[in-house]
Amino acid sequence: MKKELLENFLNYLAVEKGLARNTIESYERDLHKYFFFMKAKEPGGITRSDVVSFMAHLSSEGISTPSAARCLAAVRGFHKYLMTDEHARADPTVNIDSPRGWKRLPKTLSLADVDALLRQPDTTTLIGLRDKAMLELLYATGLRVSELVGLKLNDVNLERGYLIVIGKGSKERAVPMGEIAMTAISRYLSAGRADLLKGSDADTLFISSRRRGITRQMYWKRIKHYAVKSGISRNISPHTLRHSFATHLLDNGADLRAVQAMLGHSDISTTQIYTQVSRERLKKVHEKYHPRG
Repeated sequence: MKKELLENFLNYLAVEKGLARNTIESYERDLHKYFFFMKAKEPGGITRSDVVSFMAHLSSEGISTPSAARCLAAVRGFHKYLMTDEHARADPTVNIDSPRGWKRLPKTLSLADVDALLRQPDTTTLIGLRDKAMLELLYATGLRVSELVGLKLNDVNLERGYLIVIGKGSKERAVPMGEIAMTAISRYLSAGRADLLKGSDADTLFISSRRRGITRQMYWKRIKHYAVKSGISRNISPHTLRHSFATHLLDNGADLRAVQAMLGHSDISTTQIYTQVSRERLKKVHEKYHPRG
């Protein structure tokens, strides 16, 4: 079926569009790559997420921006042809932007680096108790830093082990915390938060030494401080822990849709970038340890 559709499309380009032979041959090569990536999927059943995954695959293979743009043009033209010839009901390439320089893969921390970072806060101090709870919660949930500092006391359900988070677009989601983060928050609530408030009243979960909610900028400085203490040489941010959360889940077999829900991504194609990080890590492991790597 694919072979027949491809031949018909190439004939259409030559006869009706009048494209040059070299251009048609380039389209043919690009579409062979596309079909190989899609494997058993029939063209009419390809989704937008499939096309996004294909473009991410090209990026991981080191394909240049112009070549990737040409490849997307071939794919887009093919799917428009399928629509015109009534072989498909939808065009999965709609609203997929042409590459203008590949996005860099998100930077993540290794498990060892995360462990080192999370050990840094001095939990014999009020600030250390708070920072320990914030770091553990950030890595356990993958929250955006704005979501983290915006948490209210009522958003935390320690009995059932989850948070209620208001994310982008005012969308609400429930995110599980895990035992270690829950323990750190319990310790902070029982032995730190009230003393930081010094008799003041606030519904914000995490309190600064000035008796009000901690800001994004304050927390950014705290995480950089602990990164230096832990010996992490490269520059990191709160978002690095969000990236690490997603990547480590997928490395250990988590379902992509579940990770999407926890991160609060409206489009799964945004979450799929983390699968690429996992693939890159596997490639490095193979190259390092396989005798013919």
